[in-house]
Amino acid sequence: MKIGDLDLGQNPLLLAPMEDVTDPSFRVLCKRYGADLMYTEFVSADALIRHVERTKNKMTILPEERPVGIQIYGKETDTMVEAAKIAEEANPELIDINFGCPVKKIAKKGAGAGMLQDIPKMLEITSAVVKAVNLPVTVKTRLGWDDNNKIITNIAEPLQDTGIAALTIHGRTRAQMYTGEADWSLIGEVKNNPRIHIPIIGNGDLTNPVKARDYLNRYGVDALMIGRPSIGRPWIFKEIKHYLQTGELLPPPSIPEHVAMLKEQLDHAVNWFDERRGILHMRRHMAVSFKGLPNFRPLKIKMLRTDGYEELIQVLDVIADTYKEYHSLYEE
Repeated sequence: MKIGDLDLGQNPLLLAPMEDVTDPSFRVLCKRYGADLMYTEFVSADALIRHVERTKNKMTILPEERPVGIQIYGKETDTMVEAAKIAEEANPELIDINFGCPVKKIAKKGAGAGMLQDIPKMLEITSAVVKAVNLPVTVKTRLGWDDNNKIITNIAEPLQDTGIAALTIHGRTRAQMYTGEADWSLIGEVKNNPRIHIPIIGNGDLTNPVKARDYLNRYGVDALMIGRPSIGRPWIFKEIKHYLQTGELLPPPSIPEHVAMLKEQLDHAVNWFDERRGILHMRRHMAVSFKGLPNFRPLKIKMLRTDGYEELIQVLDVIADTYKEYHSLYEE
């Protein structure tokens, strides 16, 4: 699959942009485990053009994680164009436009998934951004605003006509947020439209290798984008790739192996932020780790309440030693 001149191979796996998740410390791990394309946390166009330092830092790209796309969001055409030009200067492989974020503070203001209620503006922004930068521009969006307005099959062609290089579709409406089951049938309908010639990337509920292969075969998408199932489980990319290539399921990592991954990510996070913010950042990943372990609650509470780096390392060491005979167990 190609996005512009960027060749990602057959059936590539993409790491979805996620706020407070897909910073460089996490992206580097996902890259090592087989992710073919990374996305930054989504970047506010308004904050970017005001040169907010924290927002600019989101566009930092490490050499070992490439290729990387920078995702921007906003509701005004001029602002999005200016932000896209600033993002281009950070030298990513592509620019992605977020028309899918369902969070109220974004969508209710008309940005993210809110743009699904103003298709002319969506197309105006997309066309302007495509013309403003020299990098490939992609779009990520949802099926529609709600069950009564699933419009993705109607807007895919107009989006393609703006000149975008690929389209990612999350199989839920904005109203669903992240609840219920993702509906891939409309994603497949877009992909199988004979007038669609850009890559179509499917996203939503890709929780295990069997489902990933099933969705690839059933809906014919060009690539899979994995979001929340990768949190605390960056090796999911390796699991899926191995299954697609061999038909065999890899065993999950042992608890000591899992702990070693978390330690490495913790070191990256502390170096990237600072000790306090790095630990706070890691709590989202640690909170979903070690599912299924018996009698784990006391250690989990301690792990998530520890504020110091050395103390947290000690807790992780206790977890590794206590459960050294176990493998991580995940609810599929």
